[in-house]
Amino acid sequence: MPSFKIDTSTAVVFVATAPTPKLVNKQTGERAVDRETGAGLSTVGLLISDDGEGNLYQVTVPETGIPEGLAPGTPVSVVGLKARDWENEFNGQKRHGISFRAVAITAGV
Repeated sequence: MPSFKIDTSTAVVFVATAPTPKLVNKQTGERAVDRETGAGLSTVGLLISDDGEGNLYQVTVPETGIPEGLAPGTPVSVVGLKARDWENEFNGQKRHGISFRAVAITAGV
């Protein structure tokens, strides 16, 4: 599916939730990895505010693109943020949504 770039150059971005490992299988604890680099993936909650509107996004980032000690409330910049729509079927139930992925998160603005 195609992905779309998101411009955050005029936005204020803060960490809302600290990075947590993204899992492929919660029962086994198997971690999701980037298909191209093999780096483990994490999910970070980001509060992105622009034009008087703020939204919380769960963004997937390779662990190589996350600085040490990233904590809630930290102002950050997002590198290469993209959105992609998805759809799947599980147990006869169709689900769909939008996933967010970034190349890196850098501390400071």
